[in-house]
Amino acid sequence: MPGEVGSFAVADYLVFGGMLVLSAAIGVYKGWTSRDQSGSRHFLTGNRKLTALPVSTSLITTFMTSVTLLTNPVEVYNYGGIFVLLCFSYTVAIFVSSEIFMPFFYRLGFTSIYEYLELRFNRTIRLLGILLFMLQTMLFNGLIIYAPALALNQGAGVDLWGGIISTAIICTIYCTLGGMKAVVWTCVLQVGVMLAGNLSVIIKAVMLQGGVSTVLSDAQEGGRMNFWDFDPNPLRRHTFWTLTIGGVAGWSGVYGTSQAQVQTYISCKSVTHARVAMYINLLGLMCIMLSSVFAGFCLYSIYKNCDPLTAGLVSASDQMMPYLVMDIMKGYPGLPGLYFAGVYSGTLSTVSCTINSLTAVTLVDLIKPYTTLSTKHLSILSKGLSKWLILGMNKASVRLSVHLSFLVFNVFVVCIFPQGVVSGLVSGVLASLCVCLGALFSPPTPEMTRPLPLTTAGCNFTTSPNWTSTAPPTQPTLFATTLAEGWQSISYLYFGIVGTLACLIVGVIVSLLTGGWNETVDPKLTFMKEDALTYQLYKFLKDSVSAVVMKRHQKAPNHC
Repeated sequence: MPGEVGSFAVADYLVFGGMLVLSAAIGVYKGWTSRDQSGSRHFLTGNRKLTALPVSTSLITTFMTSVTLLTNPVEVYNYGGIFVLLCFSYTVAIFVSSEIFMPFFYRLGFTSIYEYLELRFNRTIRLLGILLFMLQTMLFNGLIIYAPALALNQGAGVDLWGGIISTAIICTIYCTLGGMKAVVWTCVLQVGVMLAGNLSVIIKAVMLQGGVSTVLSDAQEGGRMNFWDFDPNPLRRHTFWTLTIGGVAGWSGVYGTSQAQVQTYISCKSVTHARVAMYINLLGLMCIMLSSVFAGFCLYSIYKNCDPLTAGLVSASDQMMPYLVMDIMKGYPGLPGLYFAGVYSGTLSTVSCTINSLTAVTLVDLIKPYTTLSTKHLSILSKGLSKWLILGMNKASVRLSVHLSFLVFNVFVVCIFPQGVVSGLVSGVLASLCVCLGALFSPPTPEMTRPLPLTTAGCNFTTSPNWTSTAPPTQPTLFATTLAEGWQSISYLYFGIVGTLACLIVGVIVSLLTGGWNETVDPKLTFMKEDALTYQLYKFLKDSVSAVVMKRHQKAPNHC
């Protein structure tokens, strides 16, 4: 039963500040140790000399953000543990990316993946891809920066803009001074803090509830152990099919054609290190997902009789985890600070990786082709761009990030001929915007989302709620009401697939109608079977079996 929540103590500020100081110190150290090395290649890819372990942590934290720590447990709290099926999606997506996309881009050796588009198609297509990437990254980073700053404001009373500015300052220091090496090694620290913060909440909740068995029993009784639902209805929010099909498509795009991820794994010293990094990253993704699901079970076990959101103790679902932390960890100075340091670590790592990728694209695609700057001047420009993009990003905080990363994925995968790329891309954008705006104006009905029951029957407040919003509830517009009567929104996990199908169908049709069959492509710009580890293993086994058979044949007696 919720009571009076605690507040930040001196120890909490010290833990939180310590994480920020260590992050900045790594940037200073990496900048100092590499002061004799110049060039944009060193700054953006670490001269491609990084090893698997640090690169894997950077891959984990680029898209496992602070929003993941704040919202995934609440998703389980509201809709159940079926969310864990995304682990299957991660596995398939990493396998596909490590077999097809990673060796392909590693072989080409581009700093910016959009260099490929000009070689494969033309410069116009390259610029369109860059435009979509920049728009998607700015929207994404705006959300990632704003969410933890709001959580820290609600949970610890830290000024909202103070949280946003601190993100800018710390990221500016280690991105500008240390480049890719600083980004990667800072991610090692930050992924450790993220896991420690999440585990501290889980351990305290388990102790409070009397053991793991109690938490799991409560989750079972509350219907949260709903791991299997094979309903094929695409309007349903979470089913086996939406989480696996939609998840595989989405995460394949992230790891296959995202500039941030590609730039990170091609920084490895070899393709073997890059492949190992991706599979270590897979283990990290699963650890974070499993801990988030169990954190959701803990959240339900503690508040099963008094839902804080329904009771008015919080005004938004993303405040649930911060509220839990301040509720159950009062009297334990330093632990709330560790959790919020973990949340903020997710922000710092994501922002630094994506800013580094924006710097690479801006320098390689938009500046370098039109200038004759020296290596030293390009290096200085790289650092200046990092600083400018970080500060500019913190002024672009927004609440909505449209699924544009799928559209970049489309350009690389489904638009086979250059004649159909533009038409397919425009169709994909329009289709994705339609389903996103449709869901915004006409949210899915409870029959499709199926939230699990919650209650406030056990609430017994001794103090007035202090996390609620004073804003009056919004009323649906006439347009939204009319739209809701004739529109059924599909699962959000299918939004990107709709855009992909539109791009594929329109792109191929237009290509065929405009003579696409006559297109010739340089074999080096296509996937080669020799790139895949599975083919190499197959060839090795085949050659080994052939050698054994031949050896036995040679030893066989000749009766002629």
